[in-house]
Amino acid sequence: MASKLVIVMVNTDPKNGEELGAPFFQATVAAAMDYEVEVVCTATSGKLMKKGVAEKLVVKPGSPKTVYDFIKDAHEAGVKFYCCSPNLDLFDMTEADLIPECSGIVGGAHIIEQLMEDDDTRGLTY
Repeated sequence: MASKLVIVMVNTDPKNGEELGAPFFQATVAAAMDYEVEVVCTATSGKLMKKGVAEKLVVKPGSPKTVYDFIKDAHEAGVKFYCCSPNLDLFDMTEADLIPECSGIVGGAHIIEQLMEDDDTRGLTY
């Protein structure tokens, strides 16, 4: 049985708040089940790793809980968040612009290596 889950957020658009709850909630649940969990934000989802972006988004209109609250909950449960390196250039960010919950920057090879070479890892994409 696998002990690691990699969630790749590549198709999830931060403009659609209702799309953002499931990946972070599932990451939190998997971490609570003692799985090692990584969330890699790439493409448009990479914006979520920039300070100030997720704080302005909600999953459901009128909800007091922001997308950043979901990220913080997942991080507190042990989830590690990563920003894909091309996002820095794409969204005019530097490492200093990343939220504190972001553990660092990874390239595309990181995702491929985790999913293709580690038999102990499973992946989900959003």
